[in-house]
Amino acid sequence: MSGSPDIGVDGAPRGQTVLDGLVRLLDLEVLEVDLFRGVSPAASPTNVFGGQVAGQALVAAGRTVAADRHVHSLHAYFIRPGDPGIPIVYEAERIRDGGSFSTRRVLAIQRGEAIFALSASFQVDQQGLEHSTPMPDGVPDPESLPDLGERALDGDSGGWLARMPRSLDIRLIDEPVWTKGRVASDQPVRVWIRTDGSLPDDRLLHLCVLTYVSDMTLLSSVVSRHDVSTSELNMASLDHAMWFHQPFRADEWLLYECWSPAASGGRGLGMGRFYTRDGLLVASTMQEGLVRLPRA
Repeated sequence: MSGSPDIGVDGAPRGQTVLDGLVRLLDLEVLEVDLFRGVSPAASPTNVFGGQVAGQALVAAGRTVAADRHVHSLHAYFIRPGDPGIPIVYEAERIRDGGSFSTRRVLAIQRGEAIFALSASFQVDQQGLEHSTPMPDGVPDPESLPDLGERALDGDSGGWLARMPRSLDIRLIDEPVWTKGRVASDQPVRVWIRTDGSLPDDRLLHLCVLTYVSDMTLLSSVVSRHDVSTSELNMASLDHAMWFHQPFRADEWLLYECWSPAASGGRGLGMGRFYTRDGLLVASTMQEGLVRLPRA
């Protein structure tokens, strides 16, 4: 698709054109068998966004697996900060192909050093026992909530929200963790999220987009339990895990509910669940991250 992007109320580009850019970002260049190259968007933070490198690494893994096998879990470590100014090389390793499962390992490399490592397991669709935790009650509809652009204008976001193009429609249910003077809460951090436009009918793409999304609010659940804002902290993802339970579409509303059971030693643990609008649990995630006060 082509055309100019829409502009949000805060002046940030958004809409289908920006989303098409995210799709291209996840469409890696093939360098050689099991070797791929990805780039970062022109408008990037100082370091490569963790969800980007995780999503691209999952694309690399998925490109080496038969089409009838779909990722059901991934486990990853953020090893070094990525430089958005240079490409990232993804080296996939075919660990095993069994009768039902395939295992892949991917290293993301810059300047000859690993910056990220991912292991992922893929499975042929099969039947078995089924149950899931229900979606929490009393969640407001996404249409009743301000979008991220309005939130960026309503309070101190540090300015970063207004500068970044947005391929996602994000509706925060609770008070943003960047708000100074915010009152601590032990309640989960909840957000409605979907792509700001339509995605192709490519199951791997929807899985990779959700992996990209999943890095956005997990550490917010750590901060929300304390009387501080994110602007007062040094934060970075350390490791990340996801489990995919049911098929879904990332261009339809998903409720992302995150909470933190523990923080210590300058690290915090976040846990999350993704629900469809009709209440189906489709994915679970966990992440430990660096969450500490700046050194004096």
